Amino acid sequence: MQHFASDNYAGICPEALAALIEANNSGHEPSYGDDSWTQQVCDRIRDLFQTDCEVFFVFNGTAANSLALASLCQSYHSVICHELAHIETDECGGPEFFSGGSKLLTATGENGKLTPDAIEAIVTRRADIHYPKPKVVTLTQSTEVGTVYSVEEIRAIAAIAKRRHLKVHMDGARFANAVAALDVHPSEITWRAGVDVLCFGGTKNGLPVGEAVVFFDQALAADFAYRLKQAGQLASKMRFISAPWLGLLDNDVWLRNARHGNAMAQLMARRLAAIPEVKVLFTPQANAVFAELPPRVAAALRERGWKFYQFIGSGGCRLMCAWDTKQETVEQFTDEIRALCARQ
Repeated sequence: MQHFASDNYAGICPEALAALIEANNSGHEPSYGDDSWTQQVCDRIRDLFQTDCEVFFVFNGTAANSLALASLCQSYHSVICHELAHIETDECGGPEFFSGGSKLLTATGENGKLTPDAIEAIVTRRADIHYPKPKVVTLTQSTEVGTVYSVEEIRAIAAIAKRRHLKVHMDGARFANAVAALDVHPSEITWRAGVDVLCFGGTKNGLPVGEAVVFFDQALAADFAYRLKQAGQLASKMRFISAPWLGLLDNDVWLRNARHGNAMAQLMARRLAAIPEVKVLFTPQANAVFAELPPRVAAALRERGWKFYQFIGSGGCRLMCAWDTKQETVEQFTDEIRALCARQ
């Protein structure tokens, strides 16, 4: 049975699994990232973004975000993020821990997005030595409510960041879904728009494990390998984290997977919007749908075995579609919602 609780529920996509098996069958390889597979994937990611960037691999998104942010600021600095950002709501203080105490300063914004004005307000709130000095602004792309920052929005935020001497970090756990939604080259919403470092998510796109931390400003990557080692994120058999990326990168499988997840979310939203008792809370752009379901309906769905989350920040039920979500699963789920809503 497929579920809508998280795109982490999905398995490994066939292409990534094939690359993993091929790496396993290729014989002995050097450890700790000195293998040919890891070098090949790093070069492919540089080709993908059309720039000479530094690439590192970690086990999960919390480590990617936390260690990347720690490399951008000192303990007495602060990080500006949206109030619904994953680093604020779901990472157990990881960014603060790995940075030695850098404070997260949250801002509000419609559709889960930061705005230049919100960033400016936080930066100019205080300038005394008793206030943690803002050093980084972080964007979640796609956002925690399934929306996407446009190229223009990222450029505007990067411009205010540059004026205020802030670095720009992008939490791209669902970066592939954002690229697919915008139909732009990945460079256009990263380094060409002013992003300094990207945490490029692979797990939610069909990998078994592993995220890539991509430094477009290579100077910021100084000693990052030591951070990985100290944090227990340096895999000894690195090729088993890196090699599956080839399965995603070859033939743009990563985009195909993302487009499918997005399309299933669009189907979900259309079918839910046609049910009078259900309210779709945000216009879905990526692979997430947020909907207000009557409590009795949500309870009945869970009793029937469906898994989905009540969203932490904005309310409503979060319904995530994955690279392998089947159309018939979406149709069955929404048909059951319609039937339950019709009961008195």
